[in-house]
Amino acid sequence: MTEQTALVSPAESGYVALGELRMYYEVHGDTADGTPLVLLHGGLFDIEQQFGALIPELAAGRRVIAVDFQGHGRTNDIDRPFSAAAFASDVLGVLDHLAVERADIHGFSIGGAVALDLAIDHPERIRRVIVSSTSFAASGMRGSENADAVGAMTVDMIAGTPMEAAYLAKSPHPDLQHLQVLLDKLGATYKSGFPDRTEDEIRAIAAPTLITVGDADMVSLDHAVEFLRLRGGDVNGDFVGVPASQLAVFPGTTHFFGLARVDLVRDVVVGFLDAPSSDDGRAG
Repeated sequence: MTEQTALVSPAESGYVALGELRMYYEVHGDTADGTPLVLLHGGLFDIEQQFGALIPELAAGRRVIAVDFQGHGRTNDIDRPFSAAAFASDVLGVLDHLAVERADIHGFSIGGAVALDLAIDHPERIRRVIVSSTSFAASGMRGSENADAVGAMTVDMIAGTPMEAAYLAKSPHPDLQHLQVLLDKLGATYKSGFPDRTEDEIRAIAAPTLITVGDADMVSLDHAVEFLRLRGGDVNGDFVGVPASQLAVFPGTTHFFGLARVDLVRDVVVGFLDAPSSDDGRAG
């Protein structure tokens, strides 16, 4: 996750009513050609904080759709635990509202888990998927300190931070009591709601997959490499060809600042999305 500020105004923004949830979305870019890219932020962040500095770069040649998850940013919270399946359903609701049948997905952290859910359980809606700083199983995280730290978070611990300021400025219920509920729900995701995915499920993903991780991330490098192997990577490409799925390790990068090196992230993400493939009618 990384604190970033939106540099351009969206071409379109609004809310999609999904039952009691009013999910905020933005559309950037001035082209309707090609496959749109959907951006899914991490826990405690929002569109602007996570992707603000990247959106102008990504929207230069494609339509970019970004959403605020339940309880985050400008989207209200409801009486529902956080889960990958629920968040994925919300994302599909926004895509249906925008008449988008198929999209590329880039998710970070919790957003990456939602991207995986979409790629596994809704493959017909996904062309390519980018999973950043996300493990497909709890064993891929570095020890129990992650769950312990998130589960113990209180509003006092983030007082004065950009996350607190952004929440109070944007939330439909901008008070510390609701912020604590958000922290509690995030803590609960380590116990339920974001279940492990099996190796067979990862192998069976139809969409070419880009995995990104920081070299000092919460997600271990061993796990990222295993993720790549399950997607057909870690091979001698000079002899057998370069697989459609890829791994990028960003140097000097922690989980919190996983997308902070904008130039690196842009080149890796755009290169992956624009690579020729048989899927879109080009050689590859």
